[in-house]
Amino acid sequence: MEGDIGMTATDADSIDQAQQEITEEFGLFDDWMDRYQYLIDLGKKLEPLPADLKTDDRLVDGCQSQVWLVVDGDARRLDIRANSDATIVSGLISLLLRVYSGHSPQAVLDARPWFIEEIGLSKHLSPTRANGLHAMLGAIRGHARRLANTDEEG
Repeated sequence: MEGDIGMTATDADSIDQAQQEITEEFGLFDDWMDRYQYLIDLGKKLEPLPADLKTDDRLVDGCQSQVWLVVDGDARRLDIRANSDATIVSGLISLLLRVYSGHSPQAVLDARPWFIEEIGLSKHLSPTRANGLHAMLGAIRGHARRLANTDEEG
């Protein structure tokens, strides 16, 4: 179909590769205290958002911590920036950005975040952090859905 902007093999491979790399990195740590420290380290390395982007309309609903999500792009590419006032949450954001930013909105919608289960986040995050992670995923997918639908005629 001409103009089809679905998930390409490159998008799928790249997203899977990012998830595989994350899985391998977390596999280097023997216990969850080390994995939490790694998340904290990732959070500290996450590029901060400028103050003018930390607006109420960019706050993710459902997160206990403040999480600002900035999504730019079109139906071909989604560019995501985000940050939080909590370092572990910033570490989780860092993982999500590695997996989803730079891909088409349709690729984001098609790709399942299997790394979350694979590295044990679903078992080891507190309920509030797990809810926040799912809220961030939902917000990213919501932006992707809107951008995928905006360029259907183009």
